[in-house]
Amino acid sequence: MTIFPPDPNLDALRLQLARLRGERGWSYDELARRSGLGRRTVIEIEQGRTIGSLKTWHALAHALNVPVDQLFAPLCEGHTPPAETTD
Repeated sequence: MTIFPPDPNLDALRLQLARLRGERGWSYDELARRSGLGRRTVIEIEQGRTIGSLKTWHALAHALNVPVDQLFAPLCEGHTPPAETTD
């Protein structure tokens, strides 16, 4: 029997991005400039119209000066994250 993980909480992820941007008082333009991404890309990710690539999220984390794992933590919001294994 295959056990599938729950779907990632993409709404919580985009809200995390909006919160971090808002805490800094940055516009979409400012986050785009600091991350090297296009303004349209930042808007579409934050508004949930696209997910973005790992490279994109890496650039956003660096621009926001937060660890990638902190940025991605909301993906597991609403369900139990995978347990660490001890082999």
